[in-house]
Amino acid sequence: MIRLRNRQTNHVPIPSSPTLQRDDYELKNTNPHLGGERLTSTYDLVEQTYHLYVRVVKAKELPVTADPYVEVRLGNYRGRTRHFEKKMHPEWNQVFAFSKDRVQSSTLEVYVKDKEMFGRDDFLGRVVFDLNEVPTRVPPDSPLAAQWYRLDDRRGHGEIMLAVWMGTQADEAFPDAWHSDASFAHGDGVFNVRSKVYVSPKLWYLRVNVIEAQDVIPNDRTRAPEVSVKAVVGNQVLRTKVSTVRTMNPLWNEDFMFVAAEPFEDHLVITIEDRVHSSRDEVLGTLTLPLTVFEKRLDHRPVHSRWFNLERYGHGVGDMKFSSRVHIRVCLEGGYHVLDESTLYISDQQPTARQLWKQPCGILEVGILGAQGLLPMKMNDGRGSTDAYCVAKYGQKWVRTRTILDTLSPKWNEQYTWEVYDPCTVITMGVFDNCHLGAEKPGTGRDSRIGKVRIRLSTLEAHRIYTHSYPLLVLHPSGVKKMGELQLAVRFTTLSVANMVYIYGRPLLPKMHYLNPLTVNQVESLRYQAMNIVATRLGRAEPPLRKEVVEYMLDVDSHMWSMRRSKANFFRIMSLLSGLFSVSRFRARHPPHMDPKLSWAEAVHPDELDEEFDTFPTSRPHDIVRMRYDRIRSIAGRIQTVVGDLATQGERVGSLLSWRDPRATSLFIVFSLCSAVVLYVTPFRVVALVGGLYALRHPKFRSKLPAVHSNFFKRLPAKSDSLL
Repeated sequence: MIRLRNRQTNHVPIPSSPTLQRDDYELKNTNPHLGGERLTSTYDLVEQTYHLYVRVVKAKELPVTADPYVEVRLGNYRGRTRHFEKKMHPEWNQVFAFSKDRVQSSTLEVYVKDKEMFGRDDFLGRVVFDLNEVPTRVPPDSPLAAQWYRLDDRRGHGEIMLAVWMGTQADEAFPDAWHSDASFAHGDGVFNVRSKVYVSPKLWYLRVNVIEAQDVIPNDRTRAPEVSVKAVVGNQVLRTKVSTVRTMNPLWNEDFMFVAAEPFEDHLVITIEDRVHSSRDEVLGTLTLPLTVFEKRLDHRPVHSRWFNLERYGHGVGDMKFSSRVHIRVCLEGGYHVLDESTLYISDQQPTARQLWKQPCGILEVGILGAQGLLPMKMNDGRGSTDAYCVAKYGQKWVRTRTILDTLSPKWNEQYTWEVYDPCTVITMGVFDNCHLGAEKPGTGRDSRIGKVRIRLSTLEAHRIYTHSYPLLVLHPSGVKKMGELQLAVRFTTLSVANMVYIYGRPLLPKMHYLNPLTVNQVESLRYQAMNIVATRLGRAEPPLRKEVVEYMLDVDSHMWSMRRSKANFFRIMSLLSGLFSVSRFRARHPPHMDPKLSWAEAVHPDELDEEFDTFPTSRPHDIVRMRYDRIRSIAGRIQTVVGDLATQGERVGSLLSWRDPRATSLFIVFSLCSAVVLYVTPFRVVALVGGLYALRHPKFRSKLPAVHSNFFKRLPAKSDSLL
């Protein structure tokens, strides 16, 4: 028998201080980071809709020979999971959502069936739920735990794990759920009707400086080589001029700019070519490099150049005892913002490198309520039908609502949130008709455009909810047509007034655009390449965001000439100058005379003279007429752009006092008042002296960045946002 001894314990004396005890009993204040200024998703801009959610997790102890699948029945609606072949313990983990407004039954039935190749599917068991007993769950509540339910069948074995609850569209399961209002979709169309959030790929400018080459030996050594360099990244191809140094050591020192997207899938291919004929080039050497080996530059500091050995065309690297070399300087530019949309409707101005981003100045919340009065876009069973969904794009974030099938008045009631880094930006929303519902062959059909809406954030008052129905207008060959109306609720919330005022004096684009600017032709060419990359990457997502949708949202054809746009820009300028024309009338002091310089008759091209003296109708060959027509379109497109820019500048002057941008007008009035006081108390000679000294300051005290007043003026709104 074991005896237990009494163990002596030494008690630690606890000090009893009255002051300490009072502090322990007092209420303490804490300062946790609760995210009060971070993004929230309260769904307070949309109508709250309830849905019955059914999560089918898995089953167990089913017959060995069964090919099980689950069918969820609620009234006339039926949703099915995929089936498994010969599996006793299948796992589906699929969610079904039934709109409460369309529920026509008081019970929910969940069937487990055995799929048969021929004949009727066999019944394995079922579970029945009374809808009055279903619990309600609304975020931020934790997800409802799934439970095992015994299958009610004649054999009396088998269980299924389910979770059934009543929730709103704010539920986490809502985007990926099978919806009862999309029950007609089948096959791949089930995935194409879901709502989804997309992120544009991270775009970089790739700068390639081709300096020189050494020991470039032509195939024909009896002639001086005419060597040029071709650089290829993906489907982007650029060439240098033929080197003026016609030796084996040619020199170019030319810069190329490409667009690359992370993750880097393409390679930089450098090819040295010899012009042996006007229509034929011979390859003298190639170089292939992955983009991951290049340095990422965040500012304008110099990048070290490197020498690379060229691989002789038709020979392996190991077979060559002597190789040519090329001297290049390559870097990935992280200080630029890669433009993929028109600068008139830009939604993002942040540089590529994330570490250069500023803090957000506000939050944009958009509630996509629905659409009304949509026109039928296709025929379904002999009647007009529209399967509409909405796409919104701001910054790098794209959102796509779910597709509402076969209705001309869809109700989405989905709310999305964006961080705002600059209020002088535009959000674009478009409505499309889904033509990929599973019935057609993959790759056939294009999603038809229904209309587009743009909203400039600087025209919105802070903390105010705007609820409007925007007309959806589309330009057809027969004219402009109203396709319906889009109902939106928009709220712009500012986080800091001081930061907002500071932004109005900051340059629109990152500093690298001013320290090392790109040419106009480079910007347009790179923008086109960036749009192609974004469309390709988003088209590979699941579900894909179609290329025609991305191009319409990014205004891929905004630079193309049209007589309508030219007239619109012309009358915009006329409306601005009408007051000036009516006030001032100038009288000519000299009689007019023929001026050949004014008539541009001194430097005219022969083809232009031939065109001028052509008969009407034309008597020239079709190929010449086609060439001249394309030339006119190209020239008119540039003129149209310049005229539009002039009209935009004039409209910005008018918007200084129009309160279209309430923050900008307030700043201008305060500045004008302060300037009036300063000019009133300061003699004019002092003002002129200070202004002259500032204008004549030494270049050391000048900056390549635009002035504050220029930045402020460029942020003012114009009527270009309202153009089709």
